[in-house]
Amino acid sequence: MGKLKDKTNVMRVLDSKKIKYVSHEYTNTDAVSGVEVAQALGEDPRRTFKTLVTVAPSKNHYVFLVPVNGELDLKKAAKSVGEKKIEMIKSKELLPLTGYIHGGCSPVGMKKFFKTTIDKSAQDFDTIIFSAGKIGYQVETSLSELEKVIRFSLDDIAVD
Repeated sequence: MGKLKDKTNVMRVLDSKKIKYVSHEYTNTDAVSGVEVAQALGEDPRRTFKTLVTVAPSKNHYVFLVPVNGELDLKKAAKSVGEKKIEMIKSKELLPLTGYIHGGCSPVGMKKFFKTTIDKSAQDFDTIIFSAGKIGYQVETSLSELEKVIRFSLDDIAVD
């Protein structure tokens, strides 16, 4: 594990569950897009994932992880969670709902657990990288380690 000056809440959760992970810090906090974050880390954007929070007309919220160089296919995503349709939540709803700000949202350590789906392309890599819950921080772990801390399913949810 990398030694960071600050541990994020996500890292504390992973530590408490004895999850093996590597932390990554990037100082180019102007890197706003996930692709820029992957570049700042010198990592493959196909194995660096962004965390997206959606809402369905049923008022259920769902979390999706897709590669930063891809987009969430809202139709495929809705189908994967058994909804007719879903849409992205409004930016201002993110913090009160999840405890995270835009650009620092992680599937680990949200205020409440939401059904989570990770794009099946994650299986192509030994480890994936995602937000550590704070801009400038990412964590890298395997799906088998991640499974010890959150429940998720794998499905084809990215735009082809």
